[in-house]
Amino acid sequence: MKIRSHQEMEMMKLGKVVGAALVMTALFAALPGCQKQEGPAEQAGKEIDTAVEKAGAQIEKAGENIQDAAKDGNK
Repeated sequence: MKIRSHQEMEMMKLGKVVGAALVMTALFAALPGCQKQEGPAEQAGKEIDTAVEKAGAQIEKAGENIQDAAKDGNK
């Protein structure tokens, strides 16, 4: 059984840390390539969401205008 010096043990720790850092760097570099591209259904869904939000804002504004007109009519 060989007894390792403090310096040898530190070098082994450093090697493990550097190896782990290299593996993590490789994984992070590959990650953007794994992202799924939006398909036509997802794009259409986003457009529908936007249209519904715009319509909701217009309906809310129309409701406020009706309330304002009703207040003016009661004077």
